Amino acid sequence: MKTKKFTTTQLTMLGLMAGVLLLMAYTPLGYLNIGPLAISFNVIPVAICAVVLGPVGGAVAGAIFGLTSFLQCIGVGGTSAMGAMLFSINPVLAFIQRFVPRLLDGICLGFIYRGMRKKTNVYVSCAVTGFFSAFLNTLFFMTALVGMFGNTEYVQGLIGGRNVILFCCAFVGINAVCEMLSSTIITGAVGAALSKAHLIPASQMVADKDVKVNAAS
Repeated sequence: MKTKKFTTTQLTMLGLMAGVLLLMAYTPLGYLNIGPLAISFNVIPVAICAVVLGPVGGAVAGAIFGLTSFLQCIGVGGTSAMGAMLFSINPVLAFIQRFVPRLLDGICLGFIYRGMRKKTNVYVSCAVTGFFSAFLNTLFFMTALVGMFGNTEYVQGLIGGRNVILFCCAFVGINAVCEMLSSTIITGAVGAALSKAHLIPASQMVADKDVKVNAAS
């Protein structure tokens, strides 16, 4: 069985995106805090890694994002008010709630890009991947929050007796919309530029040919 290996250029891109993630995590560039939640722009490097390196690259970037998010629970690289509270309730569950959703997000994005690339052009594929980077991050994050901490006094106080779905929509509404818009636009633009620089994985060349063949037939 053949094992896929990254090229030097792709590994360089992964290292660059990892550096960008760390820079954004430990400076005001990565988060815009609004209330107990924060608008996160870290979903964008995760999406770009998934586009260039597939599910594996997305998983690595997502893991870095998740780790830095968890570290904010203990005041490393900034402090998350919600994260600190969840950590005080249960440190293990707090780690899972912060880490696993970002890891899954990165993996899913790699498959989403591959699927989209068989149907449409690079820009649209990257833009859709960027959208889902923010959408899935929010979906997985809130699902883990309600599933693991929904019965705690802290989260019950946030819910305030409302329907859980309505609570989630209201709680992340503006934040999620801002993340989705920025991630869609920036990932689409950056992905198109990377494609012109021939930094899209070799496997995507096959997808490109398939798109052209299908369009011609």
